[in-house]
Amino acid sequence: MTIQWFPGHMAKARREVTEQLKMVDCVFELLDARIPYSSRNPMIDEVIKDKPRVVLLNKMDMADPRETQKWMNHFEKQGIYPVMLDAKNGKNLDKVVKAAEHVTQEKFDRLAAKGLRPRAIRAMIVGIPNVGKSTLINRLAKKSIAKTGNTPGVTKKQQWIKVGKVLELLDTPGILWPKFEDQLVGKKLSLTGAIKDSIVHLDEVAIYGLEFVQQHDLATLNKHYNIDVTDDAPYIELFDAIGRSRGMKNKGGETDYESVVELIIREIRNAKFGRYTFDRVAELEQLTDDAE
Repeated sequence: MTIQWFPGHMAKARREVTEQLKMVDCVFELLDARIPYSSRNPMIDEVIKDKPRVVLLNKMDMADPRETQKWMNHFEKQGIYPVMLDAKNGKNLDKVVKAAEHVTQEKFDRLAAKGLRPRAIRAMIVGIPNVGKSTLINRLAKKSIAKTGNTPGVTKKQQWIKVGKVLELLDTPGILWPKFEDQLVGKKLSLTGAIKDSIVHLDEVAIYGLEFVQQHDLATLNKHYNIDVTDDAPYIELFDAIGRSRGMKNKGGETDYESVVELIIREIRNAKFGRYTFDRVAELEQLTDDAE
């Protein structure tokens, strides 16, 4: 499932981010806590370079808390300041401002030493589509300024937004990269809603999500769907079991696989029965070791 998707507005957004970078003091890189690696745009490092950065792990309420802490430790080891938050429910928002103050302290100390008057911290917020940028901005600003939606591509242009007297945010459209060479990354992005369903094979996404839960949380899977499958049962057996349990049959009495696929994706995507982190630090470190 090699996905190629680089609309013109995203190419324009990248150029605008590069142009506006000199105007900001730091960058907030917003990631999905369920896929901290897969939701990182590999172009971002190239674009923002040495600009002070804070990584925000959003949707912590939908991710495995143990894995989220491992990712926090991972970013700290890389010298990146991480914050985990739940923008939708307003959790840990105070830490976002504190993080901006922390990473820009050296710059503002230099400005103060020159006798310059203090001003608000200017921060750019970047991230792939549907990771929660607009929700976070509205929470920080304490009013509805940025458009929100549960589909990718809601934000189409940049805008400056004041957050009290301490912080000014530059919102940017979500930027995806030209092509997902890693099929697994594409499936994770789709499963968490970062890619429009219309451009992927949803059956492959459902199979990936179902097999992940089967391997990591079988008891919950069986309980939620009122089924009894083993950890090595093939996906078609799981589809049939879920279809029988939920009464998803077509006119011929066979499993309505399309409905089962949609159900699995919707319920995993919205954390209806479990909090899962699909990117694991241990797996990333193993890949790094293998590459070296």
